[in-house]
Amino acid sequence: MSLLLPIQTSPDFTPRESVSTPERLISGSPAFKTWPLDTSRNGNVRTGVWEATPGTTKSIKGEAFEFCHILEGLVRITENEGESYLFKAGDSFIMKPDFVGTWETIETVKKIYVFVE
Repeated sequence: MSLLLPIQTSPDFTPRESVSTPERLISGSPAFKTWPLDTSRNGNVRTGVWEATPGTTKSIKGEAFEFCHILEGLVRITENEGESYLFKAGDSFIMKPDFVGTWETIETVKKIYVFVE
C-alpha cells in the first residue's frame, strides 16, 4: 500500500448525500455531498472532498481540527462573537478545536478537507 495519495478533486464514485440536522440549521435548505478519500489513525484522521449548496448552519468543531481548501464557490464563516471571513476558490483555512460559529454557503461550495479528531 502506498503512503502517498493524490487527492482527486472530482472523485469518480457516488458521494454520500445528507442535509443539515434541524438543530444546526439556521436558514435555507443546504444539501451536502461527501466523497471520503482516506481514513487513518483508527478513523481519527479523515480526508475527502465535500460540497454544500446555499444555506447557513451552525459550525461546532468540539475537539476536532479541520483544514479546508476551497475548490469552488463562496462561503462566509463567522466566529461566535467574533470576526467574519469570506473564502473563495483557491483559499485555505483552519478551524481549530473549540471553534463555534456559522457557516454560510453563498454560492455552492466544494472543498478538500482534512479532519483530525
